[in-house]
Amino acid sequence: MSSTHYNPKRQPRLPLPSWLKGTLVTLASISVTMLGLLFVTFFIGRVMPIEPVLAVVGERATQEQYHAAYLELGLDKPLIVQFSYYVWDVLHGDFGMSLLTARPVADDIGRVFPATMELATIGITIGIVLGVPLGVIAAVRRGSWIDQIARVVALVGYSMPIFWLGLMGLLLFYGVLGWVGGPGRQGIFYEDMIPSVTGMILVDSALARDWGAFRDAFSHIILPASLLGYYSLAYISRMTRSFMLEQLSAEYVTTARVKGMSEWAVIWRHAFRNIRVQLITVIALSYANLLEGSVLTEIIFSWPGIGNYLTTALLSADMNAVLGATVVVGLIFICLNIFSDLLYKIFDPRSK
Repeated sequence: MSSTHYNPKRQPRLPLPSWLKGTLVTLASISVTMLGLLFVTFFIGRVMPIEPVLAVVGERATQEQYHAAYLELGLDKPLIVQFSYYVWDVLHGDFGMSLLTARPVADDIGRVFPATMELATIGITIGIVLGVPLGVIAAVRRGSWIDQIARVVALVGYSMPIFWLGLMGLLLFYGVLGWVGGPGRQGIFYEDMIPSVTGMILVDSALARDWGAFRDAFSHIILPASLLGYYSLAYISRMTRSFMLEQLSAEYVTTARVKGMSEWAVIWRHAFRNIRVQLITVIALSYANLLEGSVLTEIIFSWPGIGNYLTTALLSADMNAVLGATVVVGLIFICLNIFSDLLYKIFDPRSK
C-alpha cells in the first residue's frame, strides 16, 4: 500500500488577479516603448552629421582639449555602453547641457514647456467645445446647410497652412483692428512682473490676483490658441460626424425612435454615448499633436514654447537640447495613451 507524502514544491500556483496582471502588462509595454524611444533618439544623435566634441569645445580647441572632451563624453566606449550611460542619465532627468543657453536641458524644458501646455490646452478646449457639437449636429442634419457649412469648416481647417492663417490673423486682428495683443506672451509693461508658480501666465496672474496682467496675457494668447483650436476643431468635428453617422444608422436607434423616445434622448443618451470611447482617442491624439506640433504657430507668434525651443536648438546644432525635447515629446504621447486607457475603463466597463 503506497502512501502519499506532502511535497511543498508541488503546491499549485495561485493565478494573479486580473488587475495586477493588467498593471504588469501595462508597465512592461510602457518600459519597452520608452526604451525604444530612447534608442531612436540615441541613434539620431549618432547619425546626425555633427561632431559632438567640436560642438562642445569649439573649432579652435587644441588637440589636448579635444581629446579630454572626447573621453569625458564617453565616446571612446562601445556603443552599447554609451547607450546604457544615455539611458541612465535620462532616467535621472539629465539630458546634458544646452550649448545655446549654457544651462541644463532639463531646466530649459521645464521653463518652456508650460507655455506650450497653456497654449495647447486652450486650443484643445476650443476644439472640443465647438467641434463635438458641430459634428453631432452635422450628422443629425445630414445633407442640410448646417452639414455643408461643417464640412467646409473642416476642409478649410485641413487645407489652409496654419502659418498663413497666423500671419493673416496678426495682420487683421492685431495690426488693423487692434483687438488682440501682438507676438509674445506678455506686453513689455508686464514682462517678468508676475511671480512664476506654474509657468503658465494666465494661472500665475490669477493666483497673484493681478487682473491687468491676466487681461494682457489673455489678449496675447487668444489668437494663437484660437488658430490651434480651429485646427483641432476641423479634425474633431469631422471624426465626430463620421462616428455619429455610423451610430444613427444602427438598428437600436431606429428601434428607439419607433418606441417614441425623444430625439434628444436618441441622439445624446444613446448614439453619442456609444462614440465617447472613440472620441477619447481622437481628442487625445489632437492634444498630443498640439503639444508637439505647434512649432509654426510658436515661431510666428514668438511664443517661447517647446516647439520654438526645439527649432532654435536644431538650427543651432544643439543636439542635447534636440534629443531632450524629442524624448519629452515622446513621453507626452505615452502619458496621453495611458490616460486614454484609464478613461476607456471609466466610460466603457467592458474594457476592464
